Amino acid sequence: MVKKAPAQKSSQKRVSELRALIEHHNHLYHGLDTPEVSDAEYDALVRELQGLEADNPDLFSVASPTQSVGATASTTFDPVQHSVPMTSLDNAMDTVELGAWGERVAKGLSGAAAEFVCELKIDGLAVSIRYENGVLVQAATRGDGKVGEDVTANVSTIAVIPKKLTAVNGTVPDVLEVRGEVYMPFAAFEKFKKQKEEENVVRIAAGKKPEAVPVNPRNAGAGSLRQKNAEVTASRELAFWAYQLGETQGVPEFTTHKESLEYLTALGFAINPSITVVSTIEEVNAFCAHWQNKRDTLQYEIDGAVVKVNSLPQREVLGFTSRAPRWAIAFKFPPEERTTILRDIQVSVGRTGRTTPFAVLEPVFVGGSTVGMATLHNRAQVALKDVRPGDTVVVRKAGDVIPEVVGPVLAKRPKNSVPWEFPTHCACPLHTELVQVDGEADTRCIDEQCPFQRDQRIIYFASRGGMDIEGLGERTVLSLSDLEFVEDVGDIYALTEEQLLQIEGFGALSAQKLLAAIDASRHRPLPKLLTALGIKHLGPAASESLSLAFGNLDVIASASADDLASIDGVGGVIAASITKWFEQPANKKIIEKMRTAGVDFGNVERTSLPQVLAGKAVVVTGTLNGFSREEAEAAVKLRGGKSPGSVSAKTYAVVVGAEPGASKLTKAEQLGVPILNEEMFLALLETGEI
Repeated sequence: MVKKAPAQKSSQKRVSELRALIEHHNHLYHGLDTPEVSDAEYDALVRELQGLEADNPDLFSVASPTQSVGATASTTFDPVQHSVPMTSLDNAMDTVELGAWGERVAKGLSGAAAEFVCELKIDGLAVSIRYENGVLVQAATRGDGKVGEDVTANVSTIAVIPKKLTAVNGTVPDVLEVRGEVYMPFAAFEKFKKQKEEENVVRIAAGKKPEAVPVNPRNAGAGSLRQKNAEVTASRELAFWAYQLGETQGVPEFTTHKESLEYLTALGFAINPSITVVSTIEEVNAFCAHWQNKRDTLQYEIDGAVVKVNSLPQREVLGFTSRAPRWAIAFKFPPEERTTILRDIQVSVGRTGRTTPFAVLEPVFVGGSTVGMATLHNRAQVALKDVRPGDTVVVRKAGDVIPEVVGPVLAKRPKNSVPWEFPTHCACPLHTELVQVDGEADTRCIDEQCPFQRDQRIIYFASRGGMDIEGLGERTVLSLSDLEFVEDVGDIYALTEEQLLQIEGFGALSAQKLLAAIDASRHRPLPKLLTALGIKHLGPAASESLSLAFGNLDVIASASADDLASIDGVGGVIAASITKWFEQPANKKIIEKMRTAGVDFGNVERTSLPQVLAGKAVVVTGTLNGFSREEAEAAVKLRGGKSPGSVSAKTYAVVVGAEPGASKLTKAEQLGVPILNEEMFLALLETGEI
């Protein structure tokens, strides 16, 4: 007998480990809707196994999970035999792999040109729905591709899925199986999540353990579809996109996939509006890149794009592997969710004393960057999510959004785990007791002498939204504070080059640049200065209104609360906060420091433009040709109008450019708010009328 080499033994052991792991995760994901790892981590396991099997042909097995689809159907529902197997898709993780697939397609077609249909890869649950003589008779999950679960009653509750087909040219097909994705839209997910959190508040108050809160729309949607009680499914507001035909009898002859989708639309199915037909792999790459950057503008979750050969005869030529069609591939986007270890929970203190718990994580690459910390929002959220140091947690980062801990993976929780308790005192040297004010979710340090608050006030003052002092970021402010060179924002204007050179990493050039930036900030417009002071409740919009009304910081400081409250957009709460701030001796001292330093208290940009939009709110969304977003909003305000960030019943008009925010556009349509293009916007600025 030939002995196996050590390397081969090692490969065989790893192959066995990977097969067992993947089967385990398949069962959790497809069968129980309770995954322990993210999609990206699962994909990495599968690709490692595929590589080992390719490098060691003698280890190949038809029973390997690389040769199968999904997982064995659950015994909770009756089994359904698919008349046409529901195959899976091979993955491309980057443009190189996508290009290699394109080359394989060209080779398989002997060099013949091919069109491609590009679709969004919806992160939901694949189902097959069968109609006989135009009536819905059965719906099933994918299962292992051959046998799925009977979810007919549940699917029948989804409003967008037709129960009877619309006749096309006077007829309906004898048999039609349509494949598609059941998913939970973000709005429905947030509603469901909020409901679970509210239920947990009641459970915690009653001394009971909180139940798991859904961590993402995919798991929530799949779990909702697999409810034994169809009424529960109906309450979850699921949706569906159709994307492929299965078995058919009595349907027209199609030559392209796009034609079959148009036919499904005519029958009454919802087809994703982003589906695009292109002629080259370069155009496919452009489609994928576009939606990778714009995925956060959608009202549902996607994790990639699906690319299919459009020609049905060409698909016949290309055929299938044991588990996937050669004529289609899934292009996977970088993950926005990963799992990692929660090392610790700590609490930061902001400029107003608000405390924010945050997670210290085992660093993980997610959403395009390595994340080592993530927000936990507030005290209540930590309790509701029941995340604990030592937990394996789901971390989410979408685009530029601050990373957050979504929730724990309970199956991996250490046995000795105990709930985390919010601290009772501030971690600063003053060790002040933390207070949770009635009616507020936030816990605060109420000692305004707290050095943590002081440092954050200075950081906020120098930030882009404040006085925009380039070079005076968090690290520099903390260094200046440690050296006791700044006690408040007024001290910024007394800094010297000699002091700055004592900061680690600062040379003469960087010190001179910072001093020049500080000097330039003396002449910022009054609304910027007023906002930068960090007065509680006072934001940029109210600061601008106050500046236009009073014209000078000293006048605002001496105005009565009633006079302040009379200004549009201010009101009693903000007015009271302003008067309280200016009455405090420490803040009076800050104002005098800035006055001595020559900070301009009366730089107000006034306009001679007619106030044609006075009292009108105009929301801007999308990219305009002649304006940046800020310029368009400024144009509205210069004519007396408001430009809020959200649409309401009081909105006068919504200006829509290229690639607008879907939520704003949908809200405007629901409320009947006029929608204007750029040309109409220019006319509005001129006349104030639509």
